[in-house]
Amino acid sequence: MKRKPFSAVLLITGMLFFAACLALTTTAAAKSVSMTYSNFFPPSHIQSKLAASWCKEVEKRTGGEVKISYFPGSALVKAPQIYDGVVTGRTDIGMSCLLYTRGRFPLMDVINLPFGNPSGEFATAVFNEVYDRFTPDELSDTKVMYLHAHGPGLIHTTKKKIRTMEDLEGLKIRSPGSVAGMIKALGATPVSISMSEVYQALQKGVADGAVYPEEANKGWKFGEVVDYSVACYPTAYSVGFFVVMNKDKWKALSSASKKAITELNQEFAARHGQAWDKSDYKGIRFSLERGNTMTGISPEEAEKWQEAVQPVFDEYLEKTEKRGVPGEKALDFLQEQLDRYQKGKFDSRYY
Repeated sequence: MKRKPFSAVLLITGMLFFAACLALTTTAAAKSVSMTYSNFFPPSHIQSKLAASWCKEVEKRTGGEVKISYFPGSALVKAPQIYDGVVTGRTDIGMSCLLYTRGRFPLMDVINLPFGNPSGEFATAVFNEVYDRFTPDELSDTKVMYLHAHGPGLIHTTKKKIRTMEDLEGLKIRSPGSVAGMIKALGATPVSISMSEVYQALQKGVADGAVYPEEANKGWKFGEVVDYSVACYPTAYSVGFFVVMNKDKWKALSSASKKAITELNQEFAARHGQAWDKSDYKGIRFSLERGNTMTGISPEEAEKWQEAVQPVFDEYLEKTEKRGVPGEKALDFLQEQLDRYQKGKFDSRYY
């Protein structure tokens, strides 16, 4: 039986198929984008773990187009420099606190006011809603992924139990950014100390106390060096955090990847808010198990605190007016949403 000659057509077809596959592979490789992500939270902190999880999900949902190297604990960029680091490309993605670059985000500073923050879940949702509603220029030099905000910020002290405003007089209380205005209004002396240095400052007596959400008692181990927490929820504040990406890096992504990341961001904003509340409960338990006490105050005393902090709101309105941003509208919106929350009517896609 004679062997049939190999078809030239089949040979050419095979070569073309191979070339096409090679071209597709090369194109896919060319489109792959590697990024760095800087975060100041330590690796063991739940907010850091969520950030690491977001990185993995981004790679998964973009089909490997986006690969992210994650650097927690300020390993790549320090907390106060993270936002500018993203703008300049020193890091491609970053999570940090807006208060660490004080005065740069005048409108978004609304979340840091002592408005009576009820939960991290609410604060996170309303913070994102404020951004969506007003789209302030102050964040326009980055691509905002999502925002989140912690649960009720309260006062914690090392040696003195706080029952009244008078008990705060003369105490040095660590306060971040504009939250210092609330502490000053209540009669204490605000001191500026980075989050990573608070533990030692409390332990060594450099500060008599600090303001933070209950989660930090465990998340940052502050429950080991404080003795008391005062639960004045009517003046509880929050602190807003950003997750932003370098704009050029964002532009380099395919439309499909942008869509996948945008959908993921909404999911993760809600997850961060829920995590803040869950970790608050853990922080309370961690603190109480070490013999610390959490003290409430009377309704009459709470009214005194609320009255005392009113100048903080006035200062916010004055500053935003001078900067030409709609601070009054943002504050009204926040208070309207808080009222809806208290009536069980609050709703948000970030909730």
